[in-house]
Amino acid sequence: MRIRVVKPGELDEGETESWRELRAKSGSPASPFMEPEFTLAVAGVRPGARVAVIEEDGVPAGFFPYEKGPFGHGRAVGLGVSDCQGAVLRPGLRLGARELLRACSLSAWEFDNLEDGQGLFAQDSAEEFASPVIDVGEGYAVYEERLRERSPKFFRTTMAKERKLARQAGEVRFVFDERDPEALRTLMDWKSAQYRRTGRRDRFAQDWISTLVRRLHETRAPGCSGVLSVLYAADRPVAAHFGLRSRTVLSCWFPAYDTAYAKYSPGLVLHLRMAEAAAAEGIGMLDLGRGAAEYKDALKTGELHVHEGSSTRPGARAALYWLGREPARRAHSYVRSRPRLAGYAQKTLNRIGRLRGE
Repeated sequence: MRIRVVKPGELDEGETESWRELRAKSGSPASPFMEPEFTLAVAGVRPGARVAVIEEDGVPAGFFPYEKGPFGHGRAVGLGVSDCQGAVLRPGLRLGARELLRACSLSAWEFDNLEDGQGLFAQDSAEEFASPVIDVGEGYAVYEERLRERSPKFFRTTMAKERKLARQAGEVRFVFDERDPEALRTLMDWKSAQYRRTGRRDRFAQDWISTLVRRLHETRAPGCSGVLSVLYAADRPVAAHFGLRSRTVLSCWFPAYDTAYAKYSPGLVLHLRMAEAAAAEGIGMLDLGRGAAEYKDALKTGELHVHEGSSTRPGARAALYWLGREPARRAHSYVRSRPRLAGYAQKTLNRIGRLRGE
């Protein structure tokens, strides 16, 4: 076995095709975050992005994308915005996590959305989280019927609000794959306002994230394409979502709406329209992403699971990493696991958001 480290842009066409083939044989859902195009896009805005190419007898047997920081501290590619992380390996490949980290000159590798079934790093998971999904593999009509049976009031109310939106605001129109850059800018403005309103850090205030999203909006590849979906009322955007799709999975990423239309629940209407359009495109699953939310509970048909934690190699640098990250992670975990404390934390964030807006 040979492991060599390269910049993502140094992979040749044969290697990227081998990456795609190995991923297709993994048996896991076809997340666009695990495709080479996502790593290449991140490399354009994160200069520390690297790929470990694992070869056996001169043939690619695996690819491990990561970002390398100071002191050999590594992190998943796009950590903080990537919803599916891990290595792409040939089934049955004999490789240890420490062996891989050593080859990459990493003392630690941090992940927050490690894909379920990543045996190489499974023992290093500190927490597991549900990632709700919508299954439309049997068609939208089947999903809608199940939704009517499971949550009849929710479905009736949402449909009634869509009709009310059309009556009071103008004809409702939906575009599954909107290419207008101005619509993307509108979504990013809404999302930034939402982050500030809820007391959270504005992701789009970070240049690398906003640039990454704009570049992915222009990306067109079978395994990873940017998709901007927009709900219009009288040709005015009222809700939008930007995500990534493969042939069979739509990874839901950045949803937002115009708060002036909040009473019509345009975000819920948008997600139902997205599910319908995705099914028509041959997409079988919408991954709503890690994190609890009422709308996810209402829409989901099942769950995937992702993991948070870090793999380390014994040594002083790994100890420094642990001291710098683990106490904060454990504090967050403690709060999340206690609903009352989590409620207080949310109220505090909302208060901070209001102060920011004043």
